[in-house]
Amino acid sequence: MRPLARGGSRIVLPWLSPGRWQRRLLLAAAALSVGALSILFAIGAEIAIRTHRDLLRDHPALTLIIAPAGFALIAWLSHRLFPGTEGSGIPQAIAAAQIDDARVRRQLLSVRIIVGKILLTLGGLLSGAAVGREGPSVQVGASVMHLLSGLRRRIASPRDLIIAGSGAGIAAAFNTPLGGIMFAIEEMCRHKAFRANATTLTTVIFAGLMSLAVLGNYTYFGRTPQTILWPGGIWPVLACGVAGGLLGGGFSRLLVASARGLPGRLGEFSRERPFLFAAGCGLATGLIGLASGGVTYGTGYEESKAALEGVAPLPALFMTLKLLAIWLAFVSRIPGGIFAPALAVGAGMGTDVALLLPGEHDSAILVLGMVAFLAAMTQAPITSFVIVMEMTANHQMLIPLMATAVVAHGISRSVASVPLYEALAYPALRRAEARVAARGRRS
Repeated sequence: MRPLARGGSRIVLPWLSPGRWQRRLLLAAAALSVGALSILFAIGAEIAIRTHRDLLRDHPALTLIIAPAGFALIAWLSHRLFPGTEGSGIPQAIAAAQIDDARVRRQLLSVRIIVGKILLTLGGLLSGAAVGREGPSVQVGASVMHLLSGLRRRIASPRDLIIAGSGAGIAAAFNTPLGGIMFAIEEMCRHKAFRANATTLTTVIFAGLMSLAVLGNYTYFGRTPQTILWPGGIWPVLACGVAGGLLGGGFSRLLVASARGLPGRLGEFSRERPFLFAAGCGLATGLIGLASGGVTYGTGYEESKAALEGVAPLPALFMTLKLLAIWLAFVSRIPGGIFAPALAVGAGMGTDVALLLPGEHDSAILVLGMVAFLAAMTQAPITSFVIVMEMTANHQMLIPLMATAVVAHGISRSVASVPLYEALAYPALRRAEARVAARGRRS
């Protein structure tokens, strides 16, 4: 038993300390705020996607105006008013957790980032961009928790608060509390020991409670009870694992190379005319949307869920076209995540694999494809299979999902030596440092 502290003749009980309870209440309030913002973000994303679909229902060609104009405007706003909001948001959170300079962290995590990230991501969805809100939710959650580091009363280290907010952002966005905790451990603490146990658990739990209170105990993709049997199930596992490993690892390398700069005249044009280049990416996105019948717009959530439930199968070219749409949004440098769109790509890959394995349960193979591509692209296999299992509420698929994630991760490591978000964190950090240096020269 822990000894009681004595102050003169008075016995002091540490667990009754007003300061300790004040810190806990502040932590819980911040975590609830992360959950509330994630809920508002999710509702806003649904409205944006539905509005975009309604606009194009009778006049699909409007996308050739909406997408270029939207991409250009969002790129301009991100560059001029909300620097640090570009891209996913996960690399920025990783970079902020690794740096000790408070000035640099404020370039990556702040109230301005929260506002800009949410509004501009919703603008991207309204424009038809193939982006998601899950990566941005990580940066938003990390920003909210990082605000506590500015208080006079120390609650936890800035790094622990950032890690906790990142995990809470994933948990609240997907309604996957275990996935949020695993994301904090596996992705945010890839090279440093995980010591934020109490802070992270508290934050994820309270953010999850807020989501549960408002949205209920829902599963992201509904319920997919189909499973695969052993030993015959080894073939879908190997097929999805190998295909996902090669495709996810290759796509990760493409994104990292694109972040460093496009080659030739295209690269020069993107650097010299970034907003016009973004408009061109929007135009290409609109053309792909027209060619695909509109299935490549947005996160891909509705299309993937319909395929998992057997309502509407994904087209054979969905995987390829969705990959191209994601890449266009990425190189345009507009805010928006690639986490949820990657799951849609995995579902498309699973659809193609299922065509080669007649007699198997198609929806079960789609789930394997989702975890394979996500595990290979992020090189976070545990997070991937836990999140997908929670999103489909199919615990019978645990072993096949684990095996597929391990195979895909192993193949991906041979294709891309550095994990995607870690590789993207360094450029994000350099840009933040450059902004701090530029401000120093002006002052």
